[in-house]
Amino acid sequence: MSEPSVYTDYFVITAHLLGAVLAGGIIGLERSYHGRPAGFRTHTLVCLASSLLMLVMVYQQRWLDIPADQVQTDPTRMAQGIMTGIGFLGAGVIFKEGFSVRGLTTAASIWMTSAIGILVGIGFYFPAVLATVLTLGVLSAFRRIESYMPSHSYAHYAIRFDRANAMSEEQVRALLTQHGFTVANMSYRVTDDGAFFEYRMILQTADEQNVSVLADYLRKLAQVRTFQISPTGD
Repeated sequence: MSEPSVYTDYFVITAHLLGAVLAGGIIGLERSYHGRPAGFRTHTLVCLASSLLMLVMVYQQRWLDIPADQVQTDPTRMAQGIMTGIGFLGAGVIFKEGFSVRGLTTAASIWMTSAIGILVGIGFYFPAVLATVLTLGVLSAFRRIESYMPSHSYAHYAIRFDRANAMSEEQVRALLTQHGFTVANMSYRVTDDGAFFEYRMILQTADEQNVSVLADYLRKLAQVRTFQISPTGD
């Protein structure tokens, strides 16, 4: 192999890796801006690693030291291995907070960043750039669109009373309806050796502000011993 060809390969490899750093960094900045646990550096490294591993397959003749007509390899297997590994990383940013599961969008963005890194690694720049732009659009623009879309909010709700001074189910339902909630999956519990009576349910509302209004009302209600409102969402 001639020297100009070597230097050309070095230039192409450098361009691939720098492109992966740029694409991963841009997506990571959006995640960092919104305070997500996997942000700028995580997304950059994921994209860079994916690109680097695909370069191993693109330039496999450099390290196999075997004539091209004597070996057959499948580059897609490297991509499959990368995506499998990303599954473990994505699972690490998903966590349960109360009754809510958070981090799903960040996990999806890590998965997407890995795919973009694979595209950059094999030199498929047009779909890589397009995917980066679309990913930023989904993470940023769609957030604003979502805020204007009519939707229902859900929350897990628990309220506890002294057993001898508990509200009836009709009173609880009327209170929640008054604050703009629809009740589903009502359940009942007697706790602490019969000292307390507790209602648990799922609430639905068309206005997220109703949650804070309800919490403020319950905080001032002396009859309520404890309560918990856990909104669901990513």
